[in-house]
Amino acid sequence: MNTLYTTFLSLLWALSAGVLAWYISGVARQITYVTLADGRKQERKLPILFRILLPLAPNMMPLLKGPGFTPAKEKMKRNLISAGFEGLLHEEEFLALRFLLPMVLGPIWIAFIAALLTATKNPFLIKISTMLYLLGPAWLFIYPALWLKQAMGQRHRNIQKSLPFLLDLLTLSVEAGMDFMTALQRNVERNKIDALGEELIRVIREIQIGKTRREALRDMSYRVNLSDLRSVINALVQADELGVSIGSILRIQSDQIRQRRFERAEQLANQAPVKMLGPLLFFIFPAVLLILLGPMMARLMSQM
Repeated sequence: MNTLYTTFLSLLWALSAGVLAWYISGVARQITYVTLADGRKQERKLPILFRILLPLAPNMMPLLKGPGFTPAKEKMKRNLISAGFEGLLHEEEFLALRFLLPMVLGPIWIAFIAALLTATKNPFLIKISTMLYLLGPAWLFIYPALWLKQAMGQRHRNIQKSLPFLLDLLTLSVEAGMDFMTALQRNVERNKIDALGEELIRVIREIQIGKTRREALRDMSYRVNLSDLRSVINALVQADELGVSIGSILRIQSDQIRQRRFERAEQLANQAPVKMLGPLLFFIFPAVLLILLGPMMARLMSQM
């Protein structure tokens, strides 16, 4: 009887593991998209942990409806839009993932640490066992915020990289006698779609459906939330209000953005020696000592 029960239980565990593996493999093959303003779809990659747990997010929604979560949801919404995930990941879903990750995967981490402590019986690990138990759930809770910050920073860097080139093309087009919106539309249509191109497509569509150019540009500035782009848009809006030549404004903004990019590169170059100090002390210097003194120490030990 016990053998039959053990066999049945093993089959259930094997079936559960197989279904879980099938579900995870299916989720890993999924490709997620966002829909651009002109109807085209652009691929956006979500972490596999997010895709696995997203079907459970609606179960957390009633707990996130309170007014105490309103500031966090507003902040998450703006960050998701700035990172380019509008329409793909809702702010309530993202906030639910922050709680689901430690709730679902935290017990697995705790069971792993418990098994490790039981197997090793290391006194030092036993002393810090409480910290080890809390380390995994704490990291799982902050991981979504870290991922979103990294995704937003990557999108901002892509926009900073594309912006001077776009401004140069717009400057040449406007100074050649082309209207600003016509020049903007032609440059967007002929260039490869990147982060900046996605936002400009939305600006063009909003203007076509009746929004003024100032409002569309200001909305883009709010969505992207990038200082370089904000300064360009403010200058364009002021030039439009005052009747100043847009071509000269574009050229000035392009030069200023290149200057700021050069200053950022110079700042990163100045930080490089400090960042290299850690690897130099902990890895390269000990390796050099080992290579130089290793044969000498081996000969000394053999003689002794």
